[in-house]
Amino acid sequence: MRYLKIDKNLFLNNRKRFGAKMQEKSIAIFNANDEMPRTGDQNFPYRQNSDLFYLSGIEQEKTVLVLAPDHPDPKMREILFIRESNKQLETWFGHKLTKEEAREISGINNIMYLSRMEMVVRDLIMSMDNIYVNANEYAKVEIEVASRDDRSTKELKEKYPAHNFLRAAPILRELRTIKSEEEIKLIRKSCNITEKAFRRVLDFVKPGVMEYEIQAEIEHEFTKNAANGNAYYPIIASGKNANVLHYIENDKECKDGDLILMDFGAEYANYAADLSRTIPVSGKFTERQKECYNAVLEVQKQAIQLLVVGNTIDKVNKKVNEMMKGALVKLGLMTQDEYDDPDRSKAVLFEYFMHGTSHYLGLDVHDVGTKHEPFKEGMIFTCEPGLYNQKEGFGIRIENDILVTKEGPVDLMKNIPIEADEIEALMNKN
Repeated sequence: MRYLKIDKNLFLNNRKRFGAKMQEKSIAIFNANDEMPRTGDQNFPYRQNSDLFYLSGIEQEKTVLVLAPDHPDPKMREILFIRESNKQLETWFGHKLTKEEAREISGINNIMYLSRMEMVVRDLIMSMDNIYVNANEYAKVEIEVASRDDRSTKELKEKYPAHNFLRAAPILRELRTIKSEEEIKLIRKSCNITEKAFRRVLDFVKPGVMEYEIQAEIEHEFTKNAANGNAYYPIIASGKNANVLHYIENDKECKDGDLILMDFGAEYANYAADLSRTIPVSGKFTERQKECYNAVLEVQKQAIQLLVVGNTIDKVNKKVNEMMKGALVKLGLMTQDEYDDPDRSKAVLFEYFMHGTSHYLGLDVHDVGTKHEPFKEGMIFTCEPGLYNQKEGFGIRIENDILVTKEGPVDLMKNIPIEADEIEALMNKN
């Protein structure tokens, strides 16, 4: 791993809190992500299942975590199964965790090899009434390929049809939405690395550079600072490309007079940052571009103040939509008559601003949580209003990551340049 060692108490506490919410006489089973083939003899870079990492800190493939918190034998309440290494495996693919190393990372004392799992798990299940199984329950995801968790669930239901099966996801959603101090520290680190990348870009961008060259500068800075890499595939969208919300081709020339909408974030220790900034290719906004940019920035500043205990994403979206309607009128993009008509104003708004303002952030860039859940201290959200102007050939999005506290919102990206004048000054300092 590239990142500094994480205190194993983070994972110990996460398991303790999960176990406290399980029903009596229950077992919970969590599987590592699959290795995903890229070509005939190569896999994509491995990324651990966020839930398994949250509960164990283990990054290695083919790992299984089993929890049975009220088992009469204390040794059997937490078991981590790992693959057993051998000389051939390590010759081809490198070092694999020893039992001692897995124990030190996770804080789990009972580490076994996978060869023992079937017999041990069967014995555990037979003394339990309930089996908690895990699944990706993110509302917008469409899963076409069964994960290891999915396959495990299917197999367990075939083998133990008389047991009661329960969902682990609701418990994990409740726990993962509220970040511990250690998690906040890791997300701050991701934000700080992202800041370095953005400042590097401000020094680099000029007319004629390619979008992928900007991506390369960002990824260089991520790697240089021990990030895992991108928290998500970066968007480097110049000119009209910025009006495609998930533009990832990043293969166009950045031309004088255009804006570049960049949406990127570092992943450090599996924790994500999520930043959006819009800058002028030439180093100077046109009067119209700055007018639109400042309108979005003003909405963002007001929206950040809505990220307080007790509010919800749904309520934030509704209020920000009203702010954006007002901004569109001032910019001449919505008439007063359209504004006064609820149906017409909604249609015009959707033409220029068609996505939500906030989402949860954590181990996943779009982290677990629902838009109706009241905000609590320790939750982290993005705040990202935008304006997508097809007719004038540019798009603007400004996004920071915000921690909810009892004292009010804390901007984890407050040091990242955001004011139009500051961006221009930094781009023209040489």
